[in-house]
Amino acid sequence: MALIHTTFTKQHRQCDAMFADAEAAVAAGNWQQAEQDFSAFAESMESHLGNEEEILFPAFEERTGMSGGPTMIMRTEHVQIRGLIAEMQSDIEEKAADHYLGISETLLILMQQHNAKEEQMLYVMCDNVLGDDETDRVLGNMKDIG
Repeated sequence: MALIHTTFTKQHRQCDAMFADAEAAVAAGNWQQAEQDFSAFAESMESHLGNEEEILFPAFEERTGMSGGPTMIMRTEHVQIRGLIAEMQSDIEEKAADHYLGISETLLILMQQHNAKEEQMLYVMCDNVLGDDETDRVLGNMKDIG
């Protein structure tokens, strides 16, 4: 049963869809919609990253004893993702479409690479090492991402 993989991959897809909606609104110059869509994306991403950093990663690290491995790399990438999201938030506020769209390309590539590592490696590892009780606890403590 691959509950971690399925649940967290679903969150990736939800965030991806929100990201695409915000990008489309910016490209169309619909700033009111862009602000709404981007806000939903940013909040959902923060919830997802929080679910990983505060709930999933500590459970994995406790079970495996690995704190300097894949979770450390993912946390570093989370910092990069948050930095790009902050830049994009400023672009929304300033209605700077060209800069926003350039940064969104960078973020899209980073998210695609990041998600692939989590989905193909880390989530599979979590499903393999976390028992049913720990998986239930992780999933039960997760924040809804929208």
